[in-house]
Amino acid sequence: MTEPVHPPQSRGQFPAHRRLPPNLFGMAFGLCGLAEVWSVATKTLGTPVAVANSIYVVAGAVWVAVAALYLAQGCRQWIEDLRHPVLAPFVPVVFISGMLLSAALSRYSFGAGRALVLVFLVSTVVLGGWMTGQWIVEDLDLESLHPGYFLPTVAGGLVGADCAAQVHLHAVAETSFGIGVVSWLLLGSMILNRLFFRKSLPAALTPTLAIELAPPVVAGVAYFALTGGAVNTVSRVLGGYAVVMALVQLRLVPTYCRLSFSPGFWAFTFSYAAAAVDGVLWVLAEHPPGATAYVAVLAAAVTVLVGFIAIRSALLLARGQLFPRTTGAGDVDQSRLSESQERSPSDSERAYEVV
Repeated sequence: MTEPVHPPQSRGQFPAHRRLPPNLFGMAFGLCGLAEVWSVATKTLGTPVAVANSIYVVAGAVWVAVAALYLAQGCRQWIEDLRHPVLAPFVPVVFISGMLLSAALSRYSFGAGRALVLVFLVSTVVLGGWMTGQWIVEDLDLESLHPGYFLPTVAGGLVGADCAAQVHLHAVAETSFGIGVVSWLLLGSMILNRLFFRKSLPAALTPTLAIELAPPVVAGVAYFALTGGAVNTVSRVLGGYAVVMALVQLRLVPTYCRLSFSPGFWAFTFSYAAAAVDGVLWVLAEHPPGATAYVAVLAAAVTVLVGFIAIRSALLLARGQLFPRTTGAGDVDQSRLSESQERSPSDSERAYEVV
């Protein structure tokens, strides 16, 4: 069978036969999480600040490259992604990652970093609000709902609180914390209802189950940033729920082990890195016996996880398989569809054929 002929692309556009889905913004997001682990671990392990800074530099380079390639796909594709019931929640991650990079920059250029944190936070809130309205007016299928829906407002608000606190925008940080927590309360029950009582997520969406761990641990990190590391009722409530969700992840390990590797595995990275950051902050607050060993284990475990996913992704890139093949305009190459023509796949299954 001959290969389909694709129309020539104008200079600067992403190739028509390839697709860069917005979930690949999770690459820089996860690397930022790893950098933050090493940043907070430095206080206990005594590792050079250059370790965390080097990871931030790599994260920044990946962020720029992925954003440039995504933009090269053209305005039509951006609009389609923003309206898509499955892929849309991943789009704001480009701004959320920008906040983390800007907060890191503020340690060396406070004015520039502070301004950029504010720009990316406002962009995240505006986009999150628009998308929430979009979900209200659209006729959404419950099967399309997945834990990635936490990203625009819950992750955006909570990461925004942490980053705003780091650049001394305390009132802004409190406001952002409120956005994140209220959105978590509203969305959390809906997502768990879908996960409990509807059919299982498609395999390509299954890694997003790791995002269930993110709200309590990111909220814990943000709360420590707001209070200067205070241990009180609120921090203990968040910490307790984080432990429960960590146990949920432990139960899901056999499910994860049955998956074939895909770029969607980057969904594991930021959630688990945030859990490690939260754990390190608890160690710093409580000073338990063996504190250094706890921090070393957390940092090493997350580094191995992110390193494994990064290496596997690099191998896919080297083979030309990182970016999925399409027939143009983001449509899936029909040769990859294994569903019978008699069965119409759900939006979530169809969408994630491109991942």
